Amino acid sequence: MNPEMLLKSMTPEVYQKLLQAVETGKWLDGNRLTEAQRETTMQAVMLYQAKVLKSEQHMTVGASGEIVQKSRQQFKQELNDKNTIARFTENDI
Repeated sequence: MNPEMLLKSMTPEVYQKLLQAVETGKWLDGNRLTEAQRETTMQAVMLYQAKVLKSEQHMTVGASGEIVQKSRQQFKQELNDKNTIARFTENDI
């Protein structure tokens, strides 16, 4: 299957299941991923993140396949630009 066909057929639910499998090393039924399954699943997850989610995380895979790493200043600026819901100090908890 070519990458474009894979992306067209991958729903957000399938992406979440694949992501969970990569994170835990197990399928939903509890069976362990083989090394080949883990590599293939990770590639599918990274492709989905790059092409569909266009993630704003600190480090991600860009649409052209390169690793995109934001500087600390860029990341802090983006966090400050978002609407703040709540702020806590160490003594508040």
